[in-house]
Amino acid sequence: MIRLNLRALRASFESDRFIEKGRKMTKGREFFQDGPQLKNQYDDDVVLRHYLMRVLPPTMLRSVEPGLRLFGAHVADNILLLGKTAEASPPKHIPYDAWGKRIDRIETSEAWRDLGRIAAKTGLVSEAYGRQYGVYSRILQFARVYLFGASSALYTCPLAMTDGAARAIELYGDGALKQGAFKKLTSSDPADFWTSGQWMTEREGGSDVGRSATTAVPARGGYRLSGTKWFTSAIDAPMAMTLARIKGATEGNRGLSLFYLETHDKRGAWNHITVHRLKDKLGTKAVPTAEVTMERTRATLVGEAGKGVREITTILNITRVWNACEAVSLMRRSIALARDYALRREAFGGILAEKPAHLETLAALETEFRGAFALTFKVVELLGKEEAGVAAAQELVLLRLLTPIAKLFTAKQAVAVASEALECFGGAGYIEDTDLPRLLRDAQVLSTWEGTTNVLALDVLRVIGEVGALDCFSAYVTKRLEDIRPLGSCGLVLPIRDATESLVQHWGTLRNLSRESQEVNARAISFGIARIAIACELLIVARWATENGLGEQATIAARRWCRTPLFSPHFPSLSDARLLACASE
Repeated sequence: MIRLNLRALRASFESDRFIEKGRKMTKGREFFQDGPQLKNQYDDDVVLRHYLMRVLPPTMLRSVEPGLRLFGAHVADNILLLGKTAEASPPKHIPYDAWGKRIDRIETSEAWRDLGRIAAKTGLVSEAYGRQYGVYSRILQFARVYLFGASSALYTCPLAMTDGAARAIELYGDGALKQGAFKKLTSSDPADFWTSGQWMTEREGGSDVGRSATTAVPARGGYRLSGTKWFTSAIDAPMAMTLARIKGATEGNRGLSLFYLETHDKRGAWNHITVHRLKDKLGTKAVPTAEVTMERTRATLVGEAGKGVREITTILNITRVWNACEAVSLMRRSIALARDYALRREAFGGILAEKPAHLETLAALETEFRGAFALTFKVVELLGKEEAGVAAAQELVLLRLLTPIAKLFTAKQAVAVASEALECFGGAGYIEDTDLPRLLRDAQVLSTWEGTTNVLALDVLRVIGEVGALDCFSAYVTKRLEDIRPLGSCGLVLPIRDATESLVQHWGTLRNLSRESQEVNARAISFGIARIAIACELLIVARWATENGLGEQATIAARRWCRTPLFSPHFPSLSDARLLACASE
């Protein structure tokens, strides 16, 4: 049983000032409900500011903080307005001109294009490849992405694929690609900057890319691709990375190769590509997502023939980090709006910020957000170390394990947090012109993009089985617990140690069972690793905040997280699951 008290809840939000401010805002005026307002999203975000204080060298922080503060103002003002405008002006597909000629023109709003220009100038991709700050370059990049994401109408989608494509070309591309496409993808000049599509999903395959039916035939200057891609985000991008099977290659994953293509030729005509339609989606309305067919489309092989799945994993490892960062961004925005609204909404004789039940709801949301932030930026730190060539062997294994886990876990959190946050607004949270429902609609895609929860959970099993990642994770937990020993008296170390031992024992039993038994446990194992990793990171943050006199918030969040179940071993039966899943009257 978790014991809650009002003092702790108020401390977690600095609530004495929080509530007094709300009283002053509502006193002595005729009631008419105000909507929530956004402040500077850097200054208002104690989690981000304290994180950067903790992990960045002081000289670097002094150098970059003015820019982050300015960007925090922009994302709450003009960037947010551009995002709303792009959302209200979705892309259009014009298949024919006035005389019946097939043109397949994709029209996007000026606001959408402005978001791309801002992304380039702000270095939302280029920062990672300039590597001015070495191992910290990825941290600075994703701090900006995190601020940008929730305001951007999910322009982070094409940016994620751009980053992934740049990394794949950096690792596997030939000289021509590195001198051409790579420089475009990593440019900070809006006039030169390119985004990239990622054309993987086919009717036959989906996540099962081994069933991909797109073929590649050698031709002068490269290859010609033919096939249909059922879901291609950012069809307005000048290039794309895609998988295809070279003629004569084996079936399945091992026969696939990675290709680079430009969507248009030098005259501006499509590169033998037909756009069938734009997808009508639940959310991400501003992102132009299409269904296309390639008919002898010119393309260039990237890397080695038959190694496409390995090479595409490089892209996915980047886009999955972006996915997690977008999830954290949406969570943070949902909470920022709900907190501000709690100061403005009058009900039952006072403002919501005075109501214990509402404070507990906000505290629960804040705890989830802090956990998601800690896990995501742990992965970002490891990614930065890998790319700077300073990651230890265990850190590389940990990065491989935590990347799919961060993506799958934060995506689920984002949907739950956005849903609960909308409820904080009552009926207004369900009204489209408040712009609040967009938070939930956009969050929902995050559990599907870059691999569904089950697909990623199976990937987690793969990395545990192939490289002994659970041993590495256990060693990481042990080291983290040693680092937080000063907090041992608070009773939070023991639950983490017990949960980790239980997880390792659980896998020890599962590894001797059938593959089906392992797969039916995949989610539970993945979620357990996520919750344990978050517990470790939150306690590290709490120790640091305590040592630096930065208040109780971090300790309260860590305590709340660690006093919920971190891992509960159970062995769901596949036969039971089959019977229940297929139940009928």
